[in-house]
Amino acid sequence: MILKVLTVGMMGVNCYIMGDETTGKGVVVDPGAEGNKIIEAIKKENLEIEYIFITHGHFDHIGALDKVKEFTGAEIVIHEEGKEYLSNPNLNLSGVFAHRGFTKTADKYVSDGEIIHVGNLSFKVIHTPGHTMDGVNYYEENHKVLFSGDNLFQRSIGRTDFPGGSFQLLKAGIKDKLLVLPEDVMVYPGHEGATTIGSEKKHNPYFNEDGWDV
Repeated sequence: MILKVLTVGMMGVNCYIMGDETTGKGVVVDPGAEGNKIIEAIKKENLEIEYIFITHGHFDHIGALDKVKEFTGAEIVIHEEGKEYLSNPNLNLSGVFAHRGFTKTADKYVSDGEIIHVGNLSFKVIHTPGHTMDGVNYYEENHKVLFSGDNLFQRSIGRTDFPGGSFQLLKAGIKDKLLVLPEDVMVYPGHEGATTIGSEKKHNPYFNEDGWDV
């Protein structure tokens, strides 16, 4: 397995490149900005990128979509609720936080439970709305890797005060769909450092009051 982490853009988004060494095929997760930097990393790993996975449609996770797609020819994948986010600068927040509002499009709209195969890798789509209505996680079970976007963070969860946000939905989705995964699953979030499911079950204050201990 190949797994590279690039921190890009003014919001410090984690863009991930994951590949199957046997077949040379791979994916890019959340190309938020600095498209040239992402492309150089793809070249270095000599991967054929088949899909660009979007965890949710906020501007800081989709800014370099066009450039990375142009280079790779890969299909852009987002949850079916994401169509509205991509097409609406007020929902994707580019109209608020970016220098100018922008829109994007995707090639493939997915729903909860779908499986996407990339070489010998298999990614399960896990929908946990609440940060946004289109928020998903991509879980590669064989290597126990979860790309959690802005849903689950190390000792925290995503903001729920943006359009489409719901604290109750996000917390329930994480508890019912993510924290039931094996404890040694590595969690790679949309910002900041990685964690594990076991660590979040034990220390995340939103799910365990002992998590407030320091």
